[in-house]
Amino acid sequence: MTVVSMRTAAAQELEPRAYTPAPIGVNFLVVAGGRSSGGVLVDPSVPVENVQATIESLGLGLGRTIDLFGRSAIILAVIPYAWGDMSGNVGEEARRITRSGLADPRLKLSVNLLGGRALTPREYARAPRSQPTIVGVSLAVAPPLGQYTGAKLINIGANRWAFKPEVGVSHAIGRWTIEGYSGVVLFTTNHEFYTGTSVRTQDPVVALQTHVSYTLRRQLWAAFDATWYSGGTTTVNGTRKADLQRNSRLGATLSLPLGRQQSIKFSGSTGATTRVGADFHTFGAAWQLTWFD
Repeated sequence: MTVVSMRTAAAQELEPRAYTPAPIGVNFLVVAGGRSSGGVLVDPSVPVENVQATIESLGLGLGRTIDLFGRSAIILAVIPYAWGDMSGNVGEEARRITRSGLADPRLKLSVNLLGGRALTPREYARAPRSQPTIVGVSLAVAPPLGQYTGAKLINIGANRWAFKPEVGVSHAIGRWTIEGYSGVVLFTTNHEFYTGTSVRTQDPVVALQTHVSYTLRRQLWAAFDATWYSGGTTTVNGTRKADLQRNSRLGATLSLPLGRQQSIKFSGSTGATTRVGADFHTFGAAWQLTWFD
């Protein structure tokens, strides 16, 4: 188990406007913080009950829009640091642990296929806004670089690679934008699972997202967010666990401009239905600085 991802973070992510087109040559710096708290449902074979957790994180992201074979694309890298505090009952004894350190970083490449022709800032400003539908694809990768010790059941990092290919569709109706994403999270094997010599594999997690947003003006918009994800059953040393995930989350996002080059975004989400996973309440804020070459 990992403190930060809780094995499902990539599926839980709610990202409205992920495929919004932008001119090439735009750079952006993001500083984001978040706090999640709530109950954690663990593998029934683990002798821990009534698990409660509070996880705080701070991430630094750097991105850029590029011309990829004539299409508008975004490359993004995020380095997160996390603090985790968990409590639970081991038998009749109450236990509490804390963890802190670097979590697994995240790299992402997004490409707009329909409605995403690569344009310079000047061309973008002059182009007519007549394309109501956008279709994009993306690939997110989380390498195993976070803090991890095989002798511990609770860790910051996951000690395995994770990949998330995704397809997204966005359709604008006046000031309203309706979005739908479909992706799958794939995992490699952790050969140093608890107690350091166990082998743990995990089935893919299918993830769906939908967002409905309303724009008042540039960088001033609000969105209603929802996600559903299923799968992720794990196997440890050949024994298949009873930890199939089939969960959903609801949330909201608000973006506010801070001058021409800066904006701040607030977000929150909560578990709507939870079978196995993390029934968390999550709140976050992100500051973004944007500049052209």
